[in-house]
Amino acid sequence: MNRCIEPIPAAALETLAALHRVCFPDDPWEAPALARIMALSGGFGWLAFEDEEPAGFILVRDLGDECEVLSLGVAPLWRRRGVAQELLRTAMSEAARRNLPSMVLEVAVDNDPAIELYRAAGFVAVGRRARYYSRPYGRVDALILRLSLPRSKPSS
Repeated sequence: MNRCIEPIPAAALETLAALHRVCFPDDPWEAPALARIMALSGGFGWLAFEDEEPAGFILVRDLGDECEVLSLGVAPLWRRRGVAQELLRTAMSEAARRNLPSMVLEVAVDNDPAIELYRAAGFVAVGRRARYYSRPYGRVDALILRLSLPRSKPSS
């Protein structure tokens, strides 16, 4: 396997939308919505490829005082192979490079694999949003998770 993590280019919005659809069939984000997200001030992200096949993505926003993970997804075929961990590490490294003190995200309470991923990376629960995510069977709460990032020492 040959894995490659690349910044998301503007020309990849259709690829990103197709990947989001595969990852989140109940609530996919289409290319126009993704274009608006990527155009937000501070928006950035990466695509993961396995042997040149799109395997996953992470979308992040630099809010100035912290970094927010907007979406992280891995295609079912590539799950449990380290793709999500590598994407998350890449985003964490970029946030630390930007000297942001923390990273925050929301995750559905019924998404055990994602919760496990984030906890293993050091995220801790700091809040909850009632009935935040839609499911075919109803709505579920979101956990708000935060990770403190290492700060760069000012140069003297």
